[in-house]
Amino acid sequence: MPRGQSTFTKRQKEQARQQRQRDKAERRSQRKLDKQTEPGSADSLDELRQNAEAQASLFQMPHDRSAPAEPTISDKKPSG
Repeated sequence: MPRGQSTFTKRQKEQARQQRQRDKAERRSQRKLDKQTEPGSADSLDELRQNAEAQASLFQMPHDRSAPAEPTISDKKPSG
């Protein structure tokens, strides 16, 4: 039994829809990869924070993001 024009059209539309879905998924995965490698992204900031915490633990210093840096000896005024 030969297929009608509507069956062919439906099949063509379905193939086009599936191709659009594949293209969309590929663009989404590419954006995700670009975001991971982007400098200043949330992932890289978290990684930097973890590295800072690891270094602070090596020196047995507490790592507090909100605290300002401790003044050094050269920053202190001599009391006299």
